[in-house]
Amino acid sequence: MIYLHKLLPIVLSPIGLILGLMLWAAFKRSRAAALLAIVLLYGLSMPVVSDRIFRTLEQHQLPLAAESLAPGQAIVVLSGMLSHIQAEQGVVPQFGSSSSRFWGGIELFRAGKAPQLVFTGGLMPWHGEQEPEGQVLRRKALELGLPAGALRVSGPAQNTAQEATAVQQALGPQVKRIILVTSAFHMPRAKKLFEQAGFVVTAYPVDFGVEARQTTPMDFLPSARAFKNADTAVREFLGRGYYALF
Repeated sequence: MIYLHKLLPIVLSPIGLILGLMLWAAFKRSRAAALLAIVLLYGLSMPVVSDRIFRTLEQHQLPLAAESLAPGQAIVVLSGMLSHIQAEQGVVPQFGSSSSRFWGGIELFRAGKAPQLVFTGGLMPWHGEQEPEGQVLRRKALELGLPAGALRVSGPAQNTAQEATAVQQALGPQVKRIILVTSAFHMPRAKKLFEQAGFVVTAYPVDFGVEARQTTPMDFLPSARAFKNADTAVREFLGRGYYALF
């Protein structure tokens, strides 16, 4: 099922649409399809366009000071920040672009905002024999001096809905008030799913994707980073739509 969840959005993602148009143009010799593919590729590769799209995901999300949050019963950090590389000693994990999720959870715990810090056990079928992400993060937290008794890892999960269920099972019915840590663009969907699982959620968004800066001529030039942000934004919109319907 997880493969279906990952593959279906590709059809409606910018990459899927552009490839589809290019194939149509090649087989049908359609100049209109080829031109539309070029316009989509160039338009979504401009930071001035992709930033506007991505900003709609982060609207109403603001960086918060840890001290400003009301205490909860647990801090929950969602997976999705590790990648694995081949090294001499084998495959080793390393932090990726969303590592501020981990550091946000650490900051909240050190600020005394909850007695428990929970990492979700993110693990995809294609990860093979790799450890669940939460186990790696727990070990890193121990290295930073956090007490072992306060650190927990939920059961394996392949998406946000499963994370909410796994955390509920790990914490038990007595824990309701949580502080949820995830990327700002992902927070609205994650918050709703955890609320549907019975939690009272305080959001702590991190990993903001759009900088506050002036528009320059460079923002009208194509950029791989800009296209990646546009693709991520469309996939998140599709995810929100899916959970809203089903």
